[in-house]
Amino acid sequence: MRIVLVHGSWHTGELWAPVADHLKRAGHEVHTPTVAGHGKGADKRVNHAQCTQSIVDHLVQRDLKDVVLLGHSYGGTIISKVVEAVPERVRRLVYWNAFVLNDGESLDDNVPPHFRALFAQLSAASADGSVMMPFPIWREAFINDGDLATAQRTYEMLSPEPYQPFVDKLDLKKFHGLQVPRSFINCTEDIALPPGAEWGWHPRMSSRLGLYRLVQIAGSHEVMFTAPERLAGAIVDAGRD
Repeated sequence: MRIVLVHGSWHTGELWAPVADHLKRAGHEVHTPTVAGHGKGADKRVNHAQCTQSIVDHLVQRDLKDVVLLGHSYGGTIISKVVEAVPERVRRLVYWNAFVLNDGESLDDNVPPHFRALFAQLSAASADGSVMMPFPIWREAFINDGDLATAQRTYEMLSPEPYQPFVDKLDLKKFHGLQVPRSFINCTEDIALPPGAEWGWHPRMSSRLGLYRLVQIAGSHEVMFTAPERLAGAIVDAGRD
């Protein structure tokens, strides 16, 4: 299986390493590109189209075909636009607790009002308009299945997130008309979005995929750090024929 893993907010491709290692040992080819504007020292003044283009370029420049394209969290908004650009290269889309937007929506439209206000406030207060995840939210809501030491160690790996891609409204008419197979991985302890019908990941986001395969595992929004082998197994289940 040829797998391209697209990270979420505050992450880089390098942070997939524990999961990628398990997948590679199982015989899969794995690519972990970093989205434009992400990482320590990167220019944060990018928009969603530039972020998407960076992943399209990764696929095209390496002539990657028959790809299982996975997006985590914010990465879901990226893979939905990538497949519009190069549908012939993608065998299956996999959304891991990821945003599946309706046509004309932004990521910001799909988070609770208190998160919207927080992101706007943090962006306005930063020199480059970026947003950094507050540690208490990381510890309690994102990596709630890890102990304090794990939360602290992984928090140090994070970097400020470009804000513009959060608020860009996306034209997704083509995406919603494509017939590319799709899967949704749902971690049952993921409370990065408040659980429940109004804001939760599943079935709110997953149901927007139309016909899809559901794979559920125990874990938080950041099970890539706390149980990478478990997540790797779910990715294989979600991506298989």
